[in-house]
Amino acid sequence: MKEEIAKKVNNWLTGNFDAETKEAIAELQKNDLDGLADSFYKNLEFGTGGLRGLMGVGTNRMNKYTVGMATQGYANYLKQCFSSSSEALAKEGDGVSVAIAHDSRNNSRFFAETTANVFAANGIKVYLFEALRPTPELSFAIRHLKCQGGVVLTASHNPKEYNGYKAYWDDGSQLVPPHDKNVIKEVDKIASVDDVKWSGGESNITIIGKKMDDAYIEMVKGLSVYPEVIKKHKDLKIVYTPIHGTGITLLPQVLKAFGFDNVHIVKEQSEPDGNFPTVAYPNPEESEAMSYGLKLAEKLDADILSGTDPDADRIAIGVKDSYGRWVLMNGNQTAVLAFNYLMEARKTKGIAQPNDMVVTTIVTTPMIDAIAKGNGVNCYRVLTGFKWIAEMIRQKEGQENYVIGGEESFGLMIGDQIRDKDGISAVALLCEMAAYEKEKGRSLYEKMIDLYVEYGFYKEHLISITKKGMDGQQQIAAMMESYRNNPPKAINGSDVVQLLDYEIQKGTNPQTGEEWPIELPKSNVLQFILADGSSISARPSGTEPKIKFYFSVNTKLNSAAEFEKVNGAMDEKIKAIIGDMKL
Repeated sequence: MKEEIAKKVNNWLTGNFDAETKEAIAELQKNDLDGLADSFYKNLEFGTGGLRGLMGVGTNRMNKYTVGMATQGYANYLKQCFSSSSEALAKEGDGVSVAIAHDSRNNSRFFAETTANVFAANGIKVYLFEALRPTPELSFAIRHLKCQGGVVLTASHNPKEYNGYKAYWDDGSQLVPPHDKNVIKEVDKIASVDDVKWSGGESNITIIGKKMDDAYIEMVKGLSVYPEVIKKHKDLKIVYTPIHGTGITLLPQVLKAFGFDNVHIVKEQSEPDGNFPTVAYPNPEESEAMSYGLKLAEKLDADILSGTDPDADRIAIGVKDSYGRWVLMNGNQTAVLAFNYLMEARKTKGIAQPNDMVVTTIVTTPMIDAIAKGNGVNCYRVLTGFKWIAEMIRQKEGQENYVIGGEESFGLMIGDQIRDKDGISAVALLCEMAAYEKEKGRSLYEKMIDLYVEYGFYKEHLISITKKGMDGQQQIAAMMESYRNNPPKAINGSDVVQLLDYEIQKGTNPQTGEEWPIELPKSNVLQFILADGSSISARPSGTEPKIKFYFSVNTKLNSAAEFEKVNGAMDEKIKAIIGDMKL
């Protein structure tokens, strides 16, 4: 074992760590030296979004001590930025406050209480949810309670062995510059568990629950555009699965508030359970995670199937295709349906505003831009992540009216009263859309094809490559470096006309040598735009040894009757691009 790793192990064996932790380390020393090395070879990085990693002992794991040290650093920064001696806060007789929520994962409640105790010991007022709650409600609570920050304990859709810690700012969004980097600096200053205030401020903790739930439900209900259509189709047959997560705490109530009274919960996945016993990955993007829901939807001949991930910020929907077969819509299709519905319905109802705007991300389907243009609505593209959508809302506040934001990763953010993706409000609105289309005598699937005919047929595909082990991140870095140093001039026979490097904030035309600046913050993303309108994006994860490749192709669709034929041709084109890139 490397000397540096051995030193860290020894520090934990001799330092102020509990007996259970020391026993677990001793067990690894006896039986799993590789596991021990992986647990200590680096510090679990507090990235721009917070922490995420495997649970266990060690500096490279999610545990009481890494969570506590992160919280101490974040508490220090909040106190620097928001002092109770400041004039604005003094008038309210208030100091710094935070809201804390957690999902259904193993240890999430323990980590949430640890986080609350550390904040409270630092003199910060804490609003801690009484039990598990969806991430979007945490974002809403921060704004509703006028907190300066917040934390949700979740690893989103990752496997059961993982947990995470997402930090939020006073507007209910995750951290953006300069706060993200500044918090990281403060966290890095916490060199030892002895630097953490672990207890002593318990009186600063207030438990919250039903009153906040009611306020959130009322907010979501206000997003409905066509309540009169729901009234006519209140018996719309809805199947919903929370996939053992937090969605069960709120979504049935929200659908009831909207007016739907024929909701069927997937029984096998209804109970919150951090072991996620029915799935390999609790991710609604995966058909395996939605398989129970698909079976129930088929059995009941439902109108729509919906599912949320463990912290209920991510959603998936299933609908019947033209042949009556159940299919899962991908994230881009779901976003297209939602964006179009709000723009189209608001215009039809006469509530659209001349300064309406929508926001999406650089790796999401360009079809959204086409729909926005067709509706005379400004569409902005930002970096991947809802914190950047929230940042755009801040920039345009008072000038433009935000309607909806979303990205391909099965996330939507409807209205500006929360500032993170919200699977609860998204499911409610998608069910309203299903009722709206049913009123017109068609399904959401048929509506999607009609949109392809109107705006062009855009098809997307995603490949995710994971490189495990201690050198996984280095392998991915080498892959990106290779693309940067030797970019292809053509892909699948079509010239690369734009190479967009968001890391150096520069765009280049490899054919002409022309260069231009990219007016977005730095991000380790590369995009290849081809002469035929296709695009390929490469984006490494900031928290895992993983790299994602996003593919988008498009063509004209003359009629719904041609859909199957053109769809097959688009699949072949994507396969050819992947083959040419040797992925």
